[in-house]
Amino acid sequence: MSAALPRTGREVRLAAVPEGLPTPADFTVTEVPLPAPGPGRVLVRNRQFLVFGGLRTLVGGAARDTPVPGIRPGEALFGPAVGEVVAAPEGGALRPGDLVTHLLGWREYALVPVARCTAVDPALPDPVAHLSSGSAAYGALTRLTGVREGDVVLVTGAAGGVGSLAGQIARLLGAARVIGTTGSPDKAGRLVSELGYDAALTTGFRAADGSGAERREARQAFAGQLAAAAPDGIDVLLDTTGGPQLTAAVDAARQGARFALVGALSGQFAAAGGGGRAPVEVDAFRLIVKGMTLKGYTGVDHPDVEREWTGRFAHWLRSGLIRFPLTRVPGIDRAPLALQEMIAGERFGTVVVELPHHG
Repeated sequence: MSAALPRTGREVRLAAVPEGLPTPADFTVTEVPLPAPGPGRVLVRNRQFLVFGGLRTLVGGAARDTPVPGIRPGEALFGPAVGEVVAAPEGGALRPGDLVTHLLGWREYALVPVARCTAVDPALPDPVAHLSSGSAAYGALTRLTGVREGDVVLVTGAAGGVGSLAGQIARLLGAARVIGTTGSPDKAGRLVSELGYDAALTTGFRAADGSGAERREARQAFAGQLAAAAPDGIDVLLDTTGGPQLTAAVDAARQGARFALVGALSGQFAAAGGGGRAPVEVDAFRLIVKGMTLKGYTGVDHPDVEREWTGRFAHWLRSGLIRFPLTRVPGIDRAPLALQEMIAGERFGTVVVELPHHG
């Protein structure tokens, strides 16, 4: 191991299962010894790691049937990261200085199996673009719904990591009209002015206190906004929220509408429960008479999407056809707060924590 490396690094650990939505008090930033890479492993100094909503479920004690295991108290968090190999066994495929992506974020240094590292594709103009969630949006729109010329597309949670790219992707695939939803007027304005949405609807579901009257009023207000934005209905839904927005979207569906579900933030970001359930009421009769399809999307079911997405994303970025909204949070100490702020809807686009880069 290089003598220039420190003896220790820091990582974010879960201190206790949150009671309600996670706060910084539920985590610790812990100093740990740097391990030396053995056969088949490399030591990576992380440059950026992703802050993503799925962590709410993983730390909330409610992770069931998920592709990755839940996180227990005392364990380090994890997630997509971009980093530089700083130590590697002799004769291996990766050498110091190589940039890679892997799933051991939320720490300054990660000991990663070589088989679980992916070399950064130089086609992307900035390595941090590898941390976009655009592959989920692209995969859902190309593999589940298709987007046809003239389609009206609705994207829920359009100011998040998936949604901020989904509307732009839908347009590039041929959509005639793209509508997004978000929780604040400021974000709604940015969706239209910066990301090319034709209309952006503001939802009042976070503000409602859960009483029956307030929830009904919020649902009616949202349904009215959707009817005004898409008076003839919608053809495609890219849904990241579930909940009452999905209910309203079903009611607004045109004949043959195709719905792709890529997230369930209405349940994950609810104060009650552990973020592992997202019940929703939909009109099954309308699903039948409209001949609708409604499918859930996970990347593990479509392993070919990532490479295809990276190629198209690189081309669109370099040609100026797409924007990558990115919020950069400096320093691992601020990572727990960044998660809390993202869950509270205070961030726009993809959120990454940036770590100091030396050399």
